Amino acid sequence: MRRVVPPIVVGVDGSEPSLRAVDWAADEAALRGAPLRLVHASLWEPAEEKNEDGSEGTTEYAGSAATAEDIVRAAARRARLRRPDVLVSTEVVSEEPEYALVRAGRTASALVLGTRGRSGLVEMLLGSVGLTVAGQADCPVIVLGGGHDNRVSAGEGGRVVVGVGETGTDSAALRFAVQEARLRRARLDAVRAWRCPPHESVEHPLFAGGPARLHEQYAADVLELALKEVPPEVDLRRRTVEGSARRVLLDASRGADLLVVGARRNPGLLGLRSGRVVHAVLHHADCAVAVVPEDE
Repeated sequence: MRRVVPPIVVGVDGSEPSLRAVDWAADEAALRGAPLRLVHASLWEPAEEKNEDGSEGTTEYAGSAATAEDIVRAAARRARLRRPDVLVSTEVVSEEPEYALVRAGRTASALVLGTRGRSGLVEMLLGSVGLTVAGQADCPVIVLGGGHDNRVSAGEGGRVVVGVGETGTDSAALRFAVQEARLRRARLDAVRAWRCPPHESVEHPLFAGGPARLHEQYAADVLELALKEVPPEVDLRRRTVEGSARRVLLDASRGADLLVVGARRNPGLLGLRSGRVVHAVLHHADCAVAVVPEDE
């Protein structure tokens, strides 16, 4: 029996960033052998226009130059031209985008969103849609910044980065990163940040560096435990780096194809618990970012 692969869902609004997200999502769907689902959601009220003879004209969203159907139709045409082998479907929903996308994510392999670049607009867009979706979706959420490539690369030379936390071997983020690296035939960089608290430093030269070595060794042990079940065919690179998780992951994102981070959430509560690092990489990473939910 053929395995049914859940769809890749992408939010579209007719903007160039959302169309770039369609390109990226179409490539991802092709890699996974998954269908692609294009979702347009808006609460704008439809406005009936009258023709000169008084008959009813086309229905458009107030303040919009194109109807919702026009938007998804154009996005679907773009996806099919890019990846003719991918099954594409569309959905138009009269609802707040974040709520519609979170609901669509319940049966998705991943959600893909585009943003408008590195400016106040990013802050606004991520605050209203991206961060809400990343914080509440049941599936991985992949966010493309305005300066990120719209092509999922596959082949030698690619690089997927995953931040390794305290989840041990049962990490949804690590499993997702391994899958992405295998699909892309890319190297997987597993990164663990560590810091030596200032109060543990010792001034005497005989003890200098001792506490730091202990923290670095602990980071290496955690990393090794987390990676022990990574399949041997994955090109894996282990890295422990001194510094804050935010800085270490942002540095690691330079030149990468995808940065994968886990986001813990408490059962029954909305939103991310480990919000600051996730927010930082979503706003400032130099590559696409996948936020993968990690339940307690």
